[in-house]
Amino acid sequence: MKIEVKSKKGLSTILSVVVDKKIIQQKIDERLSELQKEVALKGFRPGKVPSSVIKSQFGKSIYGEVIDKILRDTSSKAILEKKLKIAGQPKIDLKQFGEGKDLNYELQIDCLPSIKLKPLDSFKASEYKIKIEKEIIDRKLEELSEQNKQFDEKKENEKATIGDQIIFDYSATVDGKRFEGSEGKGVQIELGKNLFLKNFDEQLIGTKRGETKIANAVLPANHPKKELANKQTKFECKISNIKKAKKSKIDDSFAKMLGAKDISDLKTLIEKQISSQYSQALNSITKKEILDQLEKNHEIDLPKNLIDQETNLMTKNLKPEDKKKHEVNNEKIAKSRIKLGLLLNEFGEKNNLKVTDDEVSAEIQKQVKTMPGQEKMVLEYYQKNPSASQSLKGSLYEEKIIDLIKTKIKLNTKEVNTKGAEKIISEFNKQKEDKSSPSKSKTTSKDKVKSKKISKK
Repeated sequence: MKIEVKSKKGLSTILSVVVDKKIIQQKIDERLSELQKEVALKGFRPGKVPSSVIKSQFGKSIYGEVIDKILRDTSSKAILEKKLKIAGQPKIDLKQFGEGKDLNYELQIDCLPSIKLKPLDSFKASEYKIKIEKEIIDRKLEELSEQNKQFDEKKENEKATIGDQIIFDYSATVDGKRFEGSEGKGVQIELGKNLFLKNFDEQLIGTKRGETKIANAVLPANHPKKELANKQTKFECKISNIKKAKKSKIDDSFAKMLGAKDISDLKTLIEKQISSQYSQALNSITKKEILDQLEKNHEIDLPKNLIDQETNLMTKNLKPEDKKKHEVNNEKIAKSRIKLGLLLNEFGEKNNLKVTDDEVSAEIQKQVKTMPGQEKMVLEYYQKNPSASQSLKGSLYEEKIIDLIKTKIKLNTKEVNTKGAEKIISEFNKQKEDKSSPSKSKTTSKDKVKSKKISKK
């Protein structure tokens, strides 16, 4: 095989590859020999079909199969021999081929740019350490107490009031007729929360145990049976029990009921949960500070095919008129993503950073623990979607790179409380919105921080 660089312009390289006809014939003969053992033709015993007969019947397809394999093998060898880092799939331009002829083709390659990383000692960024106020933890404890409250039976003649739990059986009719699902047994609702049907709860206020009460309500618009949607419905409710809420005592027993060791442990878990919510957004701000400087301080020529691929990926769900309207900005975003991806990858390679399968598994297990009751679903998702595991691996790799960069720059650590954190996040998002264009293309973690106020729950 002969390989030579025919032309090199910017990031585009064209290689000329020639494969001797003798090599091609040798591969064809080897394939014919393999087929002799496999092919069964009428009039011949298995494994005894002459190669000339096989060639006469399957010659063209055998030649095509062999050439296809030679093209794959030789193009890979050519790229490896010339030590080219390719960007995307190379294009093959056949110049000469055919039985009894040398194979001559050109390999059109877009190469990745050569990247020289600049020192990071001039980079500056702020890192935030969040302090959760005691009153926020106490507020969360009260919410948990409310969500997990217990109920005691009311006296037989006591009437149901707002906040009581009422247990009843019902039989419902629409236009005097029963329907599928028109009966319910042992239904429990907390009066005042309106979780059953709109305006239903208020009609059961004042009822007593053993009483039958008629309540009227409208079935929801999204009812599974379309013919019943928005229908006025009569409910005959037989009250079997009424219970009064009792305030849960926030102590070690309450904490154990929620899976903690004691009340101190529960408070620690709550603090970690809230802290994690804020830290995720604040870390994204720190990360963007770093990435902005990384992008600003490096000039890189980018392969056009990668820009086109990224732009197409970003805008694949947009209407043609929206693609055209925001074409310039979308290309700008695509270039930024590619540039940062190349810079981060170069940094990772230079520092020999890797993500092991064990680290990916550990991260999946971490996600599993945050979704109690859905563990099986999470595990099956990653098992059935290899691309999801690969994406997770990429996120962990990027995280490792950013963490290492932090050790090499001037990092100013600031301690903030929740109000301070919300102010920082709000100001950051406002700046981002002021600078952004009306493009509808999606953004990456580089330029996106959740804009909604972080829940203190």
